[in-house]
Amino acid sequence: MPAASHTERSQIGVIAAHTSWANTANRSARTAPARAALDQKFLDAANGDPVRAAHLRKAHFARLALKSAQARRKVRELTATAESVESELDALGGLDQALRPIPTAGGGQHAC
Repeated sequence: MPAASHTERSQIGVIAAHTSWANTANRSARTAPARAALDQKFLDAANGDPVRAAHLRKAHFARLALKSAQARRKVRELTATAESVESELDALGGLDQALRPIPTAGGGQHAC
């Protein structure tokens, strides 16, 4: 049997993750160590000051929100550009029509 492709390994991982979470009775308890470690990371960065740690945590999540908004905006812009190009291509009669050679006055042809 051939080795699994990257896509197949990814799908196997997704199935395993969903199965694992389906079999987890207390999801909060399962993720508690990770939450505690993140809280400790901010506390360490704030030299033990809980007020500074809270601000560092808020700044971290605000940065994540900003990156998410920027990524969504970029997707919207790229989608709009792609739709515009597709409309222009359709107006030219499709890809095959747009890429066909154009006859020149001398009888030869050159591509668009």
